[in-house]
Amino acid sequence: MTERQHGRAGGTVLAAGFMACVCLTTSGCQSSGAAADDSPAADPLPALRKAAAALVAARTSKAITSMEMATGGTRVTIRGEGVYDYARAVGRLKVLLPQDPAGRAERRPITELLAPGALYMKNRGAGVPADKWVRIDTATLSDGNLVTGGATDPLAAAEVLLGTRTATYVGRTEVGGAPVRHYRGTADLAEAARKASPGGKTSLEAATKGFATSEVPFDVFLDDEGRIRKIRHRFSFVNGSQKATVAVASTTLLYDFGTPADVRLPPAEDIYAGRIAEE
Repeated sequence: MTERQHGRAGGTVLAAGFMACVCLTTSGCQSSGAAADDSPAADPLPALRKAAAALVAARTSKAITSMEMATGGTRVTIRGEGVYDYARAVGRLKVLLPQDPAGRAERRPITELLAPGALYMKNRGAGVPADKWVRIDTATLSDGNLVTGGATDPLAAAEVLLGTRTATYVGRTEVGGAPVRHYRGTADLAEAARKASPGGKTSLEAATKGFATSEVPFDVFLDDEGRIRKIRHRFSFVNGSQKATVAVASTTLLYDFGTPADVRLPPAEDIYAGRIAEE
């Protein structure tokens, strides 16, 4: 999906959580909608803080994710694609890991199920049977699963905007053929956690404690219904094992709102209860 600007210009070492949980083997027309005011002088904060609610009202969408991690001279990119049900706060992604340091072929995609308080992974590797799921309690993750799964949960990405402290209007543009308004700003994770839905609160609270800073710079593109079409966060994550700061850029594209999104969580008998090998 492409982005085309035609408005005013405005104003490795992977993270330890991701290593432990995913990548062990790698050592023009205006509408009358909420965002209809095209003036840079308009206060963008109400629109940004309503973005999560606009997604819930849309109910579902398709999603494409990209997460770039950089520390020292090493850069890794993890990509994903799937669907999300905002009303139920559940989603399904196929996450593609990059080549390992030895340069072997890319691995089979990991299937991830996102749910309030939990991350489920299939094709996990590390000794987990291929037909079993691994379940992780996201409240136990130091990043609240904003980074660990290799993709930021789309609803969590939107709820980060609840903590928007400062924002500016950049201009009109297009994302995937849809007219949007581009905003740039900074959100505070602690503030976002206080205002988040019950399902998102614990994850954002965990991230507040685990990230190097509570401040999250972002760029977001809202359509004329106030829905996020594209959002990019820049997190600063502390690698727990080496105490190094990892720069993380997480981008989420949302499209095809209203698409069927039949996301079913695995039954208890399909959850792997054995030891996960560290390779």
